[in-house]
Parts: sequence; C-alpha cells; structure tokens
Amino acid sequence: MKPMIAVLAAALAASALPAFAQAADPLSFNLSVTSDYRYRGISQSRLKPALQGGVDYAHSSGFYIGAWASTIKWISDAGGDADVEIDTYLGYKTALGGGFTGDIGFLRYNYPGNDLNPSANTNEIYGALSYGPATLKYSHSTTNLFGFADSKQSGYLDLSATFDVGNGFTLTPHVGHQKVKNVGSASYTDYSLTVNKDWYGLTWGAAFVATNTDAYIGGKGKDLGKNGVVVSVKKVF
Repeated sequence: MKPMIAVLAAALAASALPAFAQAADPLSFNLSVTSDYRYRGISQSRLKPALQGGVDYAHSSGFYIGAWASTIKWISDAGGDADVEIDTYLGYKTALGGGFTGDIGFLRYNYPGNDLNPSANTNEIYGALSYGPATLKYSHSTTNLFGFADSKQSGYLDLSATFDVGNGFTLTPHVGHQKVKNVGSASYTDYSLTVNKDWYGLTWGAAFVATNTDAYIGGKGKDLGKNGVVVSVKKVF
C-alpha cells in the first residue's frame, strides 16, 4: 500500500490551481480518519478503516477546484491492483436569488493502475440546488461507472440537509438513489443519518448508513452494503 504522504502529494499535484485573483484564505486542507469509507452507502474499504485527505481552492467569483484521496480495498477485491482513490474536481457555485444557491461541476474518480477491464476510472458531471439547509443534487456519468460494462450515462440523485442543533452539533439526514445504466440489478437506494460535533479544533462524526442492496465484491465474503455505524474525525486547516 502506498504511504499516505505519497497519496496526498499526488492529490496536490493533481489540483494545480488556475490563475485566479486570490480571495481571503481561499485555500484549505483536510485530513481525516474513518472507521469505514462508505460512498453512496457502499463500503470502499471492506468495512475497515481508511485514511483520507484533500485540498480545496475556492475563488471569490464562485469557481472552485480541488482534490481528495483515500485508501481503499474494493479494487483489489475485484481483481485489480489499486489501493488508493484520488478524486479531482472543479466547479462553479453561485447565489441564484430567492434564497437558492446553484452548483455545477465535473468530478474525476481516479484509481491509479487499477487494471480492471472496463477501467474503474470514472467521470461525472453534477448539478445541485440548495435552499436553506437542504440540497438536491444529481450526478451523471460520462464514462462507464466504476468498472460496470456499458454503464455510461448512469445517474445518482440525492437529497440531504444539514441542521445546526446547537452546542457545535449538526445533524445531516440523507437519501440517494444510484441507477446503473443497463445493469438494473446493480441499482439501489442508500440512506444515512450523521451527527457531527466540533470539539478541540476537530470535527467528530458518527453516522448510521444503510442500503437496500447486498454488495459482494470478489471472494472476501463481505456485504459492503450492510447497515452499519461509521465514526470519523477530521481536521481542516
């Protein structure tokens, strides 16, 4: 497995910043440890802990760019050869009036040297609309989705909200539906409820995660979509 230092270096290299005029503190970094890396309800780390980190640049005009990396296990479980996911993204976020905020962008999921056929590397475009604490978002794949053959134009629709409940606590309910084009048996719905607490400069989190599908990859005998509780700690600087 690659050292996380190498992962973060790759993430930083992948996120070369554009020649925008600088806003106040436009650059931020984050590091986190989680008991299980769940993405759209499915474990990417075989229900085991993962180390994660990222960098974000947000310009005052609304344009942003960033990169994020995590250790993973699902590629090797599927017969490939990648133990790291590196995501790169860019987009534009702006107020639309009437209390609404719009967000559009592009996201690339990179699994270096994954050796799967079709490749696990995936491109998505997305659009989101927020009002108050709630956000409705749709993500659309412009390539095959995470190694599924003939799955271009798959879509993921999700609704989430973040409520400040006082004393540094936030509560975030979420529901999403993944449709895998031409692979109906792989489509499913996921749900989660997350509680975060800011304490001593860190964000501590606990989430209950559930799906309506079983997700077995390779011969490890793990249901990666099983209901479970995920705990995490994150530092932003």
